[in-house]
This record gives sequence, structure tokens and C-alpha cells, in this order.
Amino acid sequence: MAAPRPRSNTTDNRRFLGQLSLPERNFVAEALRTETVGGVLLLAAAIAALIWANTPLRDSYAGVGDFHFGPAALGLNLSVQHWAADGLLAVFFFVAGIELKRELVAGDLRDPKAALLPVAAAVCGMAVPALVYTLTNAAGGGSLAGWAVPTATDIAFALAVLAVIGTSLPSALRAFLLTLAVVDDLLAILIIAVFFTDTLDFAALGGAVAGLGVFWVLLRKGVRGWYVYVPLALAIWGLMYNSGVHATIAGVAMGLMLRCHRHEGEEHSPGEHVEHLVRPLSAGLAVPLFALFSAGVVVSGGALGDVFTRPETLGVVLGLVVGKSVGVFGGTWLTARFTRASLSDDLAWPDVLAVASLAGIGFTVSLLIGELAFTAGPVLTDEVKAAVLVGSLVAAVLATALLKMRNAKYRALCEAEERDEDSDGIPDIYEQDNPAYHLRMAEIHERKAAEHRRLAEVAGGAGEEYDRPA
Repeated sequence: MAAPRPRSNTTDNRRFLGQLSLPERNFVAEALRTETVGGVLLLAAAIAALIWANTPLRDSYAGVGDFHFGPAALGLNLSVQHWAADGLLAVFFFVAGIELKRELVAGDLRDPKAALLPVAAAVCGMAVPALVYTLTNAAGGGSLAGWAVPTATDIAFALAVLAVIGTSLPSALRAFLLTLAVVDDLLAILIIAVFFTDTLDFAALGGAVAGLGVFWVLLRKGVRGWYVYVPLALAIWGLMYNSGVHATIAGVAMGLMLRCHRHEGEEHSPGEHVEHLVRPLSAGLAVPLFALFSAGVVVSGGALGDVFTRPETLGVVLGLVVGKSVGVFGGTWLTARFTRASLSDDLAWPDVLAVASLAGIGFTVSLLIGELAFTAGPVLTDEVKAAVLVGSLVAAVLATALLKMRNAKYRALCEAEERDEDSDGIPDIYEQDNPAYHLRMAEIHERKAAEHRRLAEVAGGAGEEYDRPA
């Protein structure tokens, strides 16, 4: 029987973004720790790409990115840039698939009431940027092909911003941001699969589907061994690539097949175990390498000026900065309004707006969709990439300003969440209603009082009273 996983109190009909359950808090902390390290590496890779592409070494940057290798007989003689976008990002979406499966079967998305808030925020946070882009280009006579570019959120880059500016969000806001990004990734996958598949090779697609079926059967039979699954996964990926469907779909499909609920006696489910192994590869290698070969656009005064004058690029910037903030914040507020829910006493609506602004940092998937949307003109593709960088930067600056205004409040909340006076490894905030906790604290204070009296006697004191808290 699957061990039920405690959920946060966001399931309350009257309160949301409140204190998480202890298991949920620990899981979020571990997941975001890895993502934060990956985000810093991602940021470093993006900066390296920009430097490489805007120095006298720019020709070598283009040469390395265009270098082809791979088995041509299998239709896989790809450039380095394509290997990064189609191959390495499949690892990223594999982890995203596991995260989504875990949320659906063991996390907040399992409960429709708890899922309503992040799902509504994510849907509005993708619909409004697409609408902003469409209106901007309809008014300016631009191409509508890039409507999906500003719809994605890059959780790793957002966490890198948090790490760089030296602020930390309370666990409830961090969990909301993580769940929002998981739903965002799912919707981005659906957009790529539906809107960016031009032609289909049904034989290759049938082979990929058959491979996924074998993958599922092996998992259900309990077959173990990386030497079984890795070659099979590579075959599925290659068939999916040749089918015309974007190859990253294979990654998310395999991630969704892993079991993410725990059986009795299990410390970790297979999905959690695989995610723990693969997440560092995704965050530390796959995504930074993709950024290295996708973010290298030529930046000049004229090019930056064009970002704000061309409708396609202006639509991307406005979609990320304005559309994401309005969409995520509006979706959250409307959900609270129409479900008669109220915000946690520890937080205020400006906190939700700050998280909504962070969601405007759309780097990895936005760059990928930009490459898929504007394949006809490499110049426009680079300009759209520049717009993604500018929009993400503006969103990061805006979020930084909003977060810094509330940093003292966040610091106090985080300290309260981390306080562990009895040093038992469990934060005191989770034990305050437990009689055993109060008994243990009384024993600790009694020991401190006895030690104080002993020291006073040694020093020749007269048994100075120790003011023991009640």
C-alpha cells in the first residue's frame, strides 16, 4: 500500500500559502537546493556565451555551434547546438516529467482544491503573455509565430537570482514557485508537441511509441539496471527525433511513467530515487550547456534598440515582464476571490506580486521555443533570443526590487521556520502543539538553570536565581 504523503495546508478552503507540512518542506528545500546550484551554473553559462559571441572569438563560437557529428545513417548527424537543444534538454524534461508525476500522485496537485491555485496561476501566467505578444504584433504588423516564446518560466534562473541577491523566500512561497514551474513545464511541452510539429514520420513515431510501451512494461515488472533503461531511452529518443515530434517529448513521457508513490517500507519511490540521481546531471550539465550554445547573441547598441522597436521582440519583452506578472498575480487573486480563500497571515499580496515577477524570467524554454518558432530567418531568431535575455533581465530587476522591500519580513519568517532550540532536527514551529515538545523544552531550561547555579556556586555566588521561561 502506498504511504500517503502529508500535504501543506494550502488545501484549506480559507487559507493558502500557509505553513507547509514538514515532509513537504524538506522535499522542497532539497529540490530547490539543487536547482539553485544549477541556476548559478546556468547564469554563468549564459554570461560566457554572451562574452564568447561578442569578442574577436565570435567566429569560433559559431563554428563550434555548427559543428556536426553523429550517425548520419540513423538521421542523427546533428550540430552541437541541435544536440544541446534536442538531446540535452530531453534530460531536463525527463526530470520535469518526474516532478509532474510526483506532484500528481503524491504532492499538492493530487488534491483538486490544493491544485487549483498553482494551476490557475500557471494557466493565466501563460495565457496573458501570449495575449500580450499577440496584441503587440497585431497592432505593429509583426509575425504571430512567436506567441509562445514569453509563456515559459525558468525556475533555475529564478532561483539563481534569489541566490545572487541574497534573499530567501518563506517555504510556502518557494513551494508555490516550484509547483507553478512544474505546471508551466507541462504546458510548455504541450505547446511544443501541438504547435511545433510540422511533419510526421509515422513509422518512426510508431517505433517510439512501441519503445515507450516496452519501457512501461519493464518498469511495471520491476526490472532494474541502468544498462537496460539507458539504451532503451536512447532508442526512444532517436525514434522520436526522426518522427518529427520534438525529441524532448520522449524525455517527459518516460519521466511520467516512473512510479512516484512509496510502497510500504520504502524510504524513496523509484521516481524519487531516479530524480535524485538525474537532477544534478540536468541542472549542472544539460541546461547550462544548452544555454552556452543558445544564448550567444551579438549585442550592440543598435541591436538592443531594435528589441524595443520591432513588434516581435517588443512582444517578447512585454510578454515576459508585464504578461507574466499580470497573469500569475491575476490568476492567484481571482482564485482567492472566487473560492473565498484568504492569504496566509504571514504574507501579503505584494509577496505574490514579487513571485509573479520572478516567473517572468523565462530563459531555457523560451530560447528553445524561439528557435522553433522562427526557423526561417536566423537574424530574427537571434533578435528574439536577445529579447528573451532583455525581458528576463528586466523581470529579474523588478523582482529584486520587490523582494528587497520585504526582505526583513522574509528573514524573520525563515528564521522562525529554521529555529530548533532543542536540537532534535525538527524545527520548533512543527512541534509547538506537541506536549512532548513543551516537556522537552522544560527539561532543557531546567538543565540550563542547574548549570547556572553550579557556576554561581563555584564563583562564590549566593545561588543567583535563574530566570527560567515559563
